[in-house]
Amino acid sequence: MKRILVTGGSGFLGSWLCEKLLEKGNEVICVDNFYTGAKRNIYHLLDHPRFELIRHDVTFPLYVECDEIYNLACPASPIHYQRDPAQTVKTCVHGAINMLGLAKRVNAKILQASTSEVYGDPAVHPQVEEYWGNVNPIGMRSCYDEGKRCAETLFNCYHMQNNTRIKIIRIFNTYGPRMHPHDGRVVSNFILQALQNQDITIYGDGSQTRSFCYRDDLIDGMMRLMATGDDVTGPINVGNPGEFTILQLAENVIDLTNSKSKIIRMPLPSDDPKQRKPDITKAEKVLNWHPTTPLREGLTRTIEYFDGLLKSDPEFCRGEE
Repeated sequence: MKRILVTGGSGFLGSWLCEKLLEKGNEVICVDNFYTGAKRNIYHLLDHPRFELIRHDVTFPLYVECDEIYNLACPASPIHYQRDPAQTVKTCVHGAINMLGLAKRVNAKILQASTSEVYGDPAVHPQVEEYWGNVNPIGMRSCYDEGKRCAETLFNCYHMQNNTRIKIIRIFNTYGPRMHPHDGRVVSNFILQALQNQDITIYGDGSQTRSFCYRDDLIDGMMRLMATGDDVTGPINVGNPGEFTILQLAENVIDLTNSKSKIIRMPLPSDDPKQRKPDITKAEKVLNWHPTTPLREGLTRTIEYFDGLLKSDPEFCRGEE
């Protein structure tokens, strides 16, 4: 049994990670300041004898004992991270410094949840880990993109300077139950709009592509990376290489929900990447990992979640909570 710290543990991915780590027989310390995480995601874990919740902001030091650290703390959707861009950078950078300091002190293995956004609007397709990226350092998305890039730098510095046992995972678009209804991402947006027969909003002409990885597959890849030996540090791409246009996603959602929604188009936001597709050769070779959930199957499960949420808590779905 390990004692495992998960920052951002009440979020979409963090809460599911906490659940899976508990199923494996570990003790789990969930750390979150609930800026975007929701306590509803971990209600069912609060009485678990091996689960502990700490309300804490990772921009401040944390003193606990643990064997492993998953550093997921950071708003991950443009709507949330652009609400307070300076705080987003602080969460990425100060959070990394504080968690790396903790890992160094207690000799814990630590994983950084990085992102495909480090590639920016890529000039290389699909994106391989060796690609340095095409990021605007002063754009609307730079607080997140550059914050995550700096966090990767810090992790690598601690590894080279202090032999800190690090893992860096670059997460591509992930979706599934427990997504925040107001995260502004295309999957949650399209599903909520379709379930309510509202117009589905597409930015640009809908030809920009994304690769959608289901939550369970992503968490499996993350846990596999943490379980590797100290010689494996990453970064390693984890995502689904199946590429779909935004228009195809909208059409799939309308079909699966039997919605009467119509598709309308809005101007493309600044610095929005036109293509996003991971090269997962390293993940397949090093982690023996490959996503197994087809898009329509994952969308069906996610639609069921949001349909239940609309019926049980419509105020939350409307942003009134």
